Amino acid sequence: MAITVQIPTALRRHTGGTGQISCSAANLHELFSTLDEKFPDLKPHLRDEAGQVRRFLNVYVNEEDIRFLGGPAYAFQDGDEVLLVPSIAGG
Repeated sequence: MAITVQIPTALRRHTGGTGQISCSAANLHELFSTLDEKFPDLKPHLRDEAGQVRRFLNVYVNEEDIRFLGGPAYAFQDGDEVLLVPSIAGG
């Protein structure tokens, strides 16, 4: 099973410029563990100190918010496209 993960421009400085990876993670926990291994500098931007998804990080699976698919327990399907979107504040 393979999924594709899109990493937005705002986070690419932590991935050495990599904008997309493929992996075989079964759920969000496994995906974040894979990303932690590949890109250690990205870890603090994905999870808080308790290991939970950061409050201002939105995760979409096939353009649908993962919160409406079951949250972190959602089981990825072959071919899913995951998009990580950090909320950016400004004014």
